[in-house]
Order: sequence, then structure tokens, then C-alpha cells
Amino acid sequence: MSELRIAGEDARTTSECCQDPECGHHHGYLDNKDNYLKRLRRIEGQVRGLQKMVEDEKYCIDILTQISATTKALQSVALGLLDEHMSTCVVRAARAGGDEAEIKLAEAHDAIARLVRS
Repeated sequence: MSELRIAGEDARTTSECCQDPECGHHHGYLDNKDNYLKRLRRIEGQVRGLQKMVEDEKYCIDILTQISATTKALQSVALGLLDEHMSTCVVRAARAGGDEAEIKLAEAHDAIARLVRS
């Protein structure tokens, strides 16, 4: 995918700009950042629990059940982030039109494809 140069942004690309905390763009998930971090910490705890279950040689089905729960929790976070991205970043780019809109739509398409495959 080619890099899009953002007009009036000192010739930075969209990916460079969005990785710069001082770029001024508001990422949609930031309004729910604390919620996402809380959920990710809970998932981290679930993964540590899985490690302990394996170390303690727990029953296979019990481990698989916990893996399923952890996977669902990660999918839920991913879908939330995707929804936030679509309703903010993609909508903003679509309103601006041009190459930026095409790039953001392609990024969203690729993210959805990765989620569906996982």
C-alpha cells in the first residue's frame, strides 16, 4: 500500500502522523482508553492463569475452556477497537475524500479480513 502524504502536515504520511503522539489526530478509542486497558489487564490475568494451569498439569478440557474464554475476550476488544476506528478515523477520512479515504477503507478491510481469519 502506498503512503499518503497529509496536506499541511510537514510532508508526513498518515501512518507516521498517527504514530506521533503530538500529531493532533484523535483516535476513536481514546475516549474509552481506560476501559480497554482494564479489559486488556483482565485478559493478561487470564493468560497468566492459563500458564499456571499448564504448569499445574490441569485437565486439558479445563485449559481449553479458559483458552476459549480468553480468545472471546480478545475478540471483543478487537471488535470494539474496529468499531471505534470505523466511526472516527474512517468516517473522518471518508468526509475528506480522495486518497486518504481509499487508504483508510483499505486498512479497515484488511483489519476485518484478519479478524475473520482468526
